[in-house]
Amino acid sequence: MQAEQLKDLVVEALDDLKAVNTVSLDVTGLTDVMDYLVIASGTSNRHVKSLADNVCLEAKKQGQRALGVEGEDAGDWVLVDFGDVVVHVMLPATRDFYDLERLWTDHRDAGAE
Repeated sequence: MQAEQLKDLVVEALDDLKAVNTVSLDVTGLTDVMDYLVIASGTSNRHVKSLADNVCLEAKKQGQRALGVEGEDAGDWVLVDFGDVVVHVMLPATRDFYDLERLWTDHRDAGAE
């Protein structure tokens, strides 16, 4: 499965369980580690965990397994790593604090100068 197809599958899996403010960033020009970064919020620890679980389940149905999943115990930030696509599901306060979207988009803007 191509990275873009996997990214679309991830976004759909998040949307299926009503993820909040899902954003996907194409980071191919910024890093060799991944092609897409997908960030979404959940409304509670349980919702964050359920969103991450659904991403893994839907990907597995398509023959894609996560290379790693981190943060399921706490549930305020779960990272699902598919290699070419990395997914961050967070509580809104955690997302605001780390502001990953700004970090990646500011880096892109700085590199364009």
